[in-house]
Amino acid sequence: MTDAQETAADSSLRTTGGAPPDDVETAPTPLLEPRDGIPPVIADEEALAEMIAAYAGGTGPVAVDAERASGYRYGQRAYLVQLRREGAGTALIDPVACPDLSGLGAAIGDAEWVLHAATQDLPCLREIGMVPSRIFDTELAGRLAGFPRVGLGAMVESVLGYVLEKGHSAVDWSTRPLPEPWLRYAALDVELLVDLRDALEKELDRQGKLEWAREEFDAIASAPPAPPRKDPWRRTSGMHKVRRRRQMAVVRELWTARDKVAQRRDVSPGKVLSDGAIVEAALGLPPNVHALAALSGFGHRMGRRQLEQWQAAVDRAKALPDADLPQPGQTVTGPPPPRSWADRDPAAAARLSAARAAISSLAEQLNMPQENLITPDTVRRVCWEPPARVDEASVSAALASHGARAWQITQVTPALVTALA
Repeated sequence: MTDAQETAADSSLRTTGGAPPDDVETAPTPLLEPRDGIPPVIADEEALAEMIAAYAGGTGPVAVDAERASGYRYGQRAYLVQLRREGAGTALIDPVACPDLSGLGAAIGDAEWVLHAATQDLPCLREIGMVPSRIFDTELAGRLAGFPRVGLGAMVESVLGYVLEKGHSAVDWSTRPLPEPWLRYAALDVELLVDLRDALEKELDRQGKLEWAREEFDAIASAPPAPPRKDPWRRTSGMHKVRRRRQMAVVRELWTARDKVAQRRDVSPGKVLSDGAIVEAALGLPPNVHALAALSGFGHRMGRRQLEQWQAAVDRAKALPDADLPQPGQTVTGPPPPRSWADRDPAAAARLSAARAAISSLAEQLNMPQENLITPDTVRRVCWEPPARVDEASVSAALASHGARAWQITQVTPALVTALA
């Protein structure tokens, strides 16, 4: 048992579960319950100020989590923020009622924030004024340590021996008031994050990977916000079926019209019009509302006004001059898709094949996913345009220019030098 497991077992955590069957010697894995009960949701400035003071006076790392309403609402804003810190307990905050949490962010800004899959939550936390200076990502730590399953529930069960309540991860967190079972689920998400962090830190240290993890965490914490995606309409599901430029224009017009409606109504774009319907309209190029209504996704439940709105988008695309039609395919920076390398540059294809084999073997030796050892995009870029003179110094410099961390460069460079040669 790890020290974290002993800490969890010796704490005041309440667990539930009946007696095991007669033919089973071990007790069932205990179902975790919040040790302090479910705290009230903070939804006014006075309660928030008290909570900030308590957290400023707390000690040690701060467990942080956020719940969004993906699939229900427009965008990726936070609808609940959960925190836990030694000396301050667990807090649940409604960021709709308290949209500015910069005071809280400042109060705990010097502490290490413990998150699970940090890159998912940091953008929505940044929007409400919460920006960490240091983090520990338990999901990424699990990947680097070689755990086969790195979901929070799987990690807590395998490392700490407790079962987290399941079933509410994909609910509509914009619901108000939030049901008590959902709040229990949310509170449990931060209940043992610090215990998990401590256990994973010891495991990473045992494997000689702790400094690697710290480099990764620092890179995440210091990364700037991602720039807006160029031509997001090109990511419409089923887009591969759309070949002609005029059809692409229909996708673009419908996607843009849908996005404006979804943003105005604050609902997920998929609830306004499905991607499948957009592609059907692009392929069919309906001449009128009657023809549009016959297409899949534009059924009898859609009103005349809605149909006219979508047909107007189709008509706008059909009326565009050829010069304004989208080009087939995005402007790509960097190497072409690997499937075309054998024809365009056989030597580069050979380099990539050797590099992939070397990285795969090294990742297996280090017991971690290949993409965490080095990103596939970095490998492709170095193989497509290798240094003029291939040696450890030049390959290290190439890797660094593409954003590889120091530990990655140290581990990967010798394998890539051999592959590129």
